[in-house]
Amino acid sequence: MVSRRTLLQAGGAALAAGGLGISLPGRADAAPAGRAVPLLPSFGRPTRLDVADVSSLDGNDQLLLTTLQGVVNRGRPRLYFNFDEDDVDLRWLPGTGASVTRHDNALDLVALHRNDVHGAILHDPGVPDSVNVATTLAGLENAVAATAEQAREHRLRTVVDLRGRFDADDVVATYRWQLDHLFPRCAHTLLAGLPPTRTVRAEGVRWREIAREAGRVRDASNRQVRTFDLSAELTGGDGVYLRFQDSFGDDGWGASVGSVKVTADDGQVIAAFTPGTADEKPYLFDSSGSSLGDNAHRFCDGSGYFIYRFTPPSGTRQLLVEADVWNQFLVSATTTAPTRVEPFPYFRDYAVAARAMVVWLPPSGATGALLDEVFGRVGPTTPYTGWFSNDVAGEWGGVDRASRHGIEVVPADFYMNGTVHAGVPAKISDKVRPKPKAPLRDRVYLTLTVGEGDNIQYCQRRMRNIWDDPARGRVPVNWTVSPLLADIGPALLAYYQSTATDNDLLIAGPSGAGYTYPGSWPEEALDAYTGLTGRFLRRTGMDLVYAYNPRNAAGDGWVPFEERVVRSYRENTPLRGIIQSWETGDLRIRPAGIPVIGNFFPQGKAVEYRDGLLRHIEDWDGAAPLFIAGAVNAWSWTPGDIAELAALLGDPFEIVRGDTFFDLVNRAG
Repeated sequence: MVSRRTLLQAGGAALAAGGLGISLPGRADAAPAGRAVPLLPSFGRPTRLDVADVSSLDGNDQLLLTTLQGVVNRGRPRLYFNFDEDDVDLRWLPGTGASVTRHDNALDLVALHRNDVHGAILHDPGVPDSVNVATTLAGLENAVAATAEQAREHRLRTVVDLRGRFDADDVVATYRWQLDHLFPRCAHTLLAGLPPTRTVRAEGVRWREIAREAGRVRDASNRQVRTFDLSAELTGGDGVYLRFQDSFGDDGWGASVGSVKVTADDGQVIAAFTPGTADEKPYLFDSSGSSLGDNAHRFCDGSGYFIYRFTPPSGTRQLLVEADVWNQFLVSATTTAPTRVEPFPYFRDYAVAARAMVVWLPPSGATGALLDEVFGRVGPTTPYTGWFSNDVAGEWGGVDRASRHGIEVVPADFYMNGTVHAGVPAKISDKVRPKPKAPLRDRVYLTLTVGEGDNIQYCQRRMRNIWDDPARGRVPVNWTVSPLLADIGPALLAYYQSTATDNDLLIAGPSGAGYTYPGSWPEEALDAYTGLTGRFLRRTGMDLVYAYNPRNAAGDGWVPFEERVVRSYRENTPLRGIIQSWETGDLRIRPAGIPVIGNFFPQGKAVEYRDGLLRHIEDWDGAAPLFIAGAVNAWSWTPGDIAELAALLGDPFEIVRGDTFFDLVNRAG
């Protein structure tokens, strides 16, 4: 349990452990009479912005500045930051319409706005989750989250000192305390789920490749215990680091590890463990890019990785690792600490400004039970903004838990400057684009959909990069976007609408007004979600959706949409068709009169994708139209890749926009 130690405010005033003894500024959750309450809040129109680059700052300084940004921008957006080297934040800046004052040193803004904050909430460097508690308190107390050293450096008085308050090994107790004592004072219209820390790669680390799977193995057929000789790494340093990666970054079948055994000279065992157990914990240096599988193994896909650290006895001459490894593995080693851990700073401006409670509760076990309780404290359609831990498994488990409580998820943990973008006025079109006419023939009609659009950070960052590709517009493509951008980033949505070509169709990302599994929603709350979705679809001129539903009992596929769910969509939205996440492409149903087609998701790039399509139509006799909803990986494909695929597809394929596609589906019967 959390120790009941007191918290001290500056000036020596003691705070009882059962409550912080702080007063809150008045809440203004309700909109003025006659004005619709937005689902996601905005904080006014930016007219003048202080702009600075924070891309080279560490996580502590970025945390200080983003919580400052939240307090300052709550009254009127005045602070705007560029977070990464590709300058995507600066590309959105002109669209704010605000006058700009640039600052060479971002930390100078702390002194400039010192009088706008009440002081600092000191988080505990030894307790990562105290970063989230400090962020919640920053929103409640109009303060910044900082280390004690930062508070001294910037002459900020201590409002609350969280050092020594929580036990780093008792995450449940930390968030239980926050739920009991802070949540009653928070806004109840928004929840935030943010990782307390991030892992940053160190510069100049040299890795030695140990082993690599050169083939695309996706069925564990290469599973075996392999021995890796790390004796070459016994040259000093602070240990030996062993990294597992995906040897191919364009699909989902990276390195999987079922067991690890490490021996030194004469067979002395210095480590032996199964992933996911307590025995693994002392050696797991960096797990942030990996997930645990159902069968006691750790895996990583795409750009993910995980790293073990071993400390051999002094004088060791030989170091061998026996690892049970399979799928597309890449194994390498180094003697230099490859990463460091620091606070995760992103999206905290929005959470602070909204006075949201910030948590990070893995959706399983005791933390999952507490997450259920958090969800149970708010009403249906309350957005959970941020994300979940444990990668894919966390996504499925977290979204399903939220859905069962009538909560939609808004992936936003890397959404930057949200307090500014939410207030930028923009003309959003509510007109449905005219669909191109096409004759119905005995052909294979393919509609291609770029996923991830529910993810507002994707809409802000990755989508902007690939959207600006000159190859966009050569091929008919459906682009999923979040209709919730109408609240939290109207100028972003207006940009995509106004620059779309005749071949670009914006459709709603999963599964409408926020990412959710509609089949998991309580019967009494489902209409609230589809009603919210209908409101945003009409506002943004969309009438197609790419949607998810829960996983099936076996965990190897999805549950098709049932009549009650699609009927709710039909009665409350303007949808004319649904593309359901399915991957094998063999779903075509019409519950409640709306066509639902499962997507088909071949792995690999253009040639492999083409070959997958050809295998998929091997049994087609050409006597009737065939319809395929093809999925496109938003993180690895570009418009140029899509154009390459289109060039490879001749007769009998015809690529059409989604609206034309569903028109043809309906005409085919």
